[in-house]
Amino acid sequence: MTALPVIVGMGGINAAGRTSFHQGYRRIVLDSLSAQDRQETFLGLATLMNLVSVVDNQLQDTQGNNVEQSDIEARFGEQIIAGTLIRKIENEHFDPDATPWQQKMTLSNSDENAIVFETRARDLPQPVPASWQVEQLEGKKVKVTIAADIDVKHASTRDNPIKSAGQFPTGFDPSVMYNSRYQPRGLQATIFAATDAIKSTGLDWQHIMNSVEPDKIGTYSASVIGQMDDTGLGGLVKARQQGDRVSTKQLALGFNTMSTDFINAYVTGNVGTTFSTSGACATFLYNLRAAVNDIQAGRTRVAVVASVECAITPEVIEGFGNMSALANVEGLRRLDNLSNTDEPDYRKSSRPFGENCGFTLGEGAQVAILMDDALALELGADIMGCVPDVFVNADGIKKSITSPGPGNYITMAKSAALASSLLGKEALQQRSFILAHGSSTPLNRVTESLIYHKVAQTFAIDNWKVTAPKAYVGHTIAPASGDQLAIALGVFSHNIMPGITTIDKIADDVYADHLDIRNSHYDCGDMDIAFINSKGFGGNNATATVLSAKITLQMLAKRHGKSVMNDYANKNVAVKAAQQSYQSQADLGQYQLIYRFGDGLIDDNDIVIDEQSIHLPGFEKAIAFTKNPYQDMF
Repeated sequence: MTALPVIVGMGGINAAGRTSFHQGYRRIVLDSLSAQDRQETFLGLATLMNLVSVVDNQLQDTQGNNVEQSDIEARFGEQIIAGTLIRKIENEHFDPDATPWQQKMTLSNSDENAIVFETRARDLPQPVPASWQVEQLEGKKVKVTIAADIDVKHASTRDNPIKSAGQFPTGFDPSVMYNSRYQPRGLQATIFAATDAIKSTGLDWQHIMNSVEPDKIGTYSASVIGQMDDTGLGGLVKARQQGDRVSTKQLALGFNTMSTDFINAYVTGNVGTTFSTSGACATFLYNLRAAVNDIQAGRTRVAVVASVECAITPEVIEGFGNMSALANVEGLRRLDNLSNTDEPDYRKSSRPFGENCGFTLGEGAQVAILMDDALALELGADIMGCVPDVFVNADGIKKSITSPGPGNYITMAKSAALASSLLGKEALQQRSFILAHGSSTPLNRVTESLIYHKVAQTFAIDNWKVTAPKAYVGHTIAPASGDQLAIALGVFSHNIMPGITTIDKIADDVYADHLDIRNSHYDCGDMDIAFINSKGFGGNNATATVLSAKITLQMLAKRHGKSVMNDYANKNVAVKAAQQSYQSQADLGQYQLIYRFGDGLIDDNDIVIDEQSIHLPGFEKAIAFTKNPYQDMF
């Protein structure tokens, strides 16, 4: 009997806000929320953005004035809205109007006079160029005379043509929430996201770990670009060019596997499976697939699936920009018929399936907690949905490594066929929707919509609902599919389908005959099936079939029976109470991040090994050794 991977928690952070309890999703569909949900969303964002905080059990603003929750929207609503989702790049990252760079200059002598200057002796290049004449002066200084041209680089700035990104909410700073020790921004976000996900389950993590053998827990995570800010690889590669020294941490903390390592070492204390794979925009789904496969095979019973990318740096943006991949000022002006002096609406930089000119980079960290169905019921975990399978296929022979190919046809068709096989054609046709890759490039809108068009024709689907989260949070690269999964869970919970409000209409070249793509949010009713689709660089295509909580519980009742489900319902009461407690704390900004630096170290001398198992201190269950799986061959 194949174990069913069920989702029992999800947390994280992106431009829309916190992931747990659908805060980021609710920010996106803010104008369609009930009054209570809207008020909760504004409260959670206000504390996340450090506009208000709890002092002596009372909400206060930064000036120490008391604030009532009901007044937050009136006082801070415009600021919260302006400081979330895609917007002009803020100076916390860099100044897009005056981006630092090194201007090359060639200095020549004037009127046949040599170039002469003084400097400290220790600042001379080694070896000293042959055309330089050096004269020693007092105070360890030298006089340099150059009778030839000299090439220099001078600190300067330039007007960056790419000015928008999906940044974390303004004022959000994970570095002050724990002893972050000058860690890269992406790893700080990982600590926040992992804590948010674990606490969102309503289960004590140690209780989870003691419920299974230690090697039946796994962490599956990666970045693509890596940690490219100054404390990671970004600082490493440019330090010497800028006259700085390389630190002892930059190389190690810059690895794209480091999100996995940080979760294991500082959050969960995991000693089971550790897995990292990168697949461009499909990275989150690649790691989800590995976790799903391991749960189905019984190798893993608890999986932490994660991905992080914080790459809003001048270098990364210039790299994508020079590929003509990003929406720039000139392109946005052209789309909106603006003059060369008009400021574009940066909120609408990302326009999936509309007239567009490139994608918009985002930053984010997403973490999902999965369990096998039996364990989830045993622990009373709150079940948000399930992932029956994730499909991955490449594109075959290509001319350009970034061009699309046939792989995504395979993944989407397999996913639709699986859903139809599980729930029937009527559910697929009437109660399924697509979380599109929707990168907002002219080529993507044509090629991706054609895939959906052909699959819809095959399965006789009309008005197939399509939404595209990158319109709001940008393209976060590695965790992009995690953003999509978070939105899918929000739709299952709230029955509000996010429209693509950044477009006026669908572009004429989009294959939309069988698709329902709207530019406003709408009530979609109960949805049973979500397809998380990624159409990545290099032929990294992946699609996940995700089923709603309602359908998942029906499946579990069929498998496990009424008695087990009644016991589960009783246990779930306490779990829901714990979830509500954490949600209340998180909405007030009281996150208490899990960061176990050196806490719970395992002493080698306390490890006990016999011929059948190994027992580690701190874990109730022993790890049983594998029996001969090839008995038929001996």
